[in-house]
Amino acid sequence: MPHDPALSLAWLVLALPLAGFLGNGALAFLAPGAKRAVSVLGVGVLAGAFAVSVALFAVLARAHAAEPVVLTYWSWLPVGDLRVDFALQLDPLSAVMLLVVTGVGSLIHLFSVGYMGHDRGYARYFAYLNLFVFFMLVLVLGASFPVMFVGWEGVGLCSYLLIGFWFNHQVNADAGKKAFIVNRIGDAGFLIAMYLIFQHTGSLDFRTVLERAPAALAAGGP
Repeated sequence: MPHDPALSLAWLVLALPLAGFLGNGALAFLAPGAKRAVSVLGVGVLAGAFAVSVALFAVLARAHAAEPVVLTYWSWLPVGDLRVDFALQLDPLSAVMLLVVTGVGSLIHLFSVGYMGHDRGYARYFAYLNLFVFFMLVLVLGASFPVMFVGWEGVGLCSYLLIGFWFNHQVNADAGKKAFIVNRIGDAGFLIAMYLIFQHTGSLDFRTVLERAPAALAAGGP
C-alpha cells in the first residue's frame, strides 16, 4: 500500500513512553516529591501514544492492506549473512495490539495516580511503568524476531522491577526474582528457536521467514 503520511508518526508510539521513562527517571533522582509533574508526564505520554495508535489503526482500516507495512529506520545487525534492521511492522493484528497496550496502559497509569499517590517511590514507579509500555510496544511492533526479542527481554526486566518494587519486603523481592528466573527459561527457548529459523530460512525478518517457511519447513515435520 502507498505510505500514508500518518504512518511516518509510528515512531512516536515508542518515543512517547520512552520519553516518559527518561523524564520520570530524572525526576526520581532530582525531584522525587514532584508528584504532579510525574503524574502529568506519566499519564500524558500514554494518552499521546494512544492517540497516535488510533490514527495508525484508522489508516490501516481505510487502506484494507493485504500486506503488512514495514517501516525501516536503520541497519541494526549486519553480520555476515545475517541482516537485521530496526524496523516496525504494522498490520491488523499489531494495530489492534497497539490500541490494547496504549489504551489499557493509559487507564492503568491513571489508576496508579491515586493508588500509588502516597508512595515515596512514586516517580520511580511511573518510570518503570512507562518503560514497561515502551518494551511491550517494541514486542508487538517489531518486524523481526531479534527486535521482538528486545521487547521480550525488556518486558521481563520491567516485570522484575515492578513485581519487586517494594523490595524491602522479602516476599516481594522473592517474587521479583522468581519472575526474572522464569523469564530466563523462556529466553533460552526463544534463542534456540531463532537459531533454527535462521538455519532453515536464512532470515529472521517476519515477512521473509513466512515467505520461505512453506518450502523450508514441512508442516508436521521435525
